[in-house]
Amino acid sequence: MVLGKVKSLTISFDCLNDSSIPVYSSGDTVSGRVSLDVTGEIRVKSLKIRARGHAEVRWTESRNAGSNTAYTQNYTEEVEYFNHKEVLLGHERDEDNSEEGLHTIHSGRHEYAFSFELPQIPLATSFEGRHGSVRYWVKAELHRPWLLPVKLKKEFTVFEHIDINTPSLLSPQAGTKEKTLCCWLCTSGPISLSAKIERKGYTPGESIQIFAEIENCSSRMVVPKATIYQTQAFYAKGKIKEVKQLVANLRGESLSSGKTETWNGKQLKIPPVSPSILDCSIIRVEYSLMVYVDIPGAMDLFLNLPLVIGTIPLHPFGSRTSSVSSQGSMNINWLGLTLPERPE
Repeated sequence: MVLGKVKSLTISFDCLNDSSIPVYSSGDTVSGRVSLDVTGEIRVKSLKIRARGHAEVRWTESRNAGSNTAYTQNYTEEVEYFNHKEVLLGHERDEDNSEEGLHTIHSGRHEYAFSFELPQIPLATSFEGRHGSVRYWVKAELHRPWLLPVKLKKEFTVFEHIDINTPSLLSPQAGTKEKTLCCWLCTSGPISLSAKIERKGYTPGESIQIFAEIENCSSRMVVPKATIYQTQAFYAKGKIKEVKQLVANLRGESLSSGKTETWNGKQLKIPPVSPSILDCSIIRVEYSLMVYVDIPGAMDLFLNLPLVIGTIPLHPFGSRTSSVSSQGSMNINWLGLTLPERPE
């Protein structure tokens, strides 16, 4: 970015972990520097930053209002978590173009430190979804007389940590279902399915051990399968919009009539996915494990076992031994980052 004598304007964060990606949690202090590189002397009214965190939902639906009329309904909602402003150089007011109170910056590279504290309230984890997002960013603005301001935005990541070493997430999940098929006037024997997993909470990279028994007393060939689904739910104006995505799946052996299959800890690995979002009023991200029997020509027999994808992994003794920030660095592959600096 070259704008006259301003060679570059950049933002860098002080990372709290060993990775190069800035990751924070509620209550953390976000600090960094705004760097200004100029090729000659310039006069500056102000250098300011604005930091903001917010969740936003947006989608449209087409509706018919009669035989010849149609209109589009927009659904939007927003939750703001914080909005911080800080003057690094100069003064707050920069609307006028007077020469009073200007600061002279000489040729070279100049750095200006900033620091602010994230709110202690629960913050939604950074997220990019089909109809909404949770974003956190810092924007720098350089104001000079008689010139358009130079602006740059850079995002950072926030984890609302979910510790799976809690009793509710360590409890086993199980279920049993049975289905009898009818074919014209004949009724075949039942298909039964029982499944269990060791706990409700997992972190990306772990494998879920599935214990299941599938018995086929019907006259058809069936196939046992298991799938992890992510459900994104967006809320606006009393409406809900859901997006369901397949995350991972596996297939068992085909079962002919009278056969039984047993899974003694069959493993299904969780890929890098975003953590569950459970505390945001307009966006929820939830997961489930579906263990089911694929029945040709009939509705499948299935069990849904709820999952929570956390950020703090299982400890051998069920306790936390390291800081929240350092634990967060273990599970950030899902972000698909590099979070860019965005000139405006």
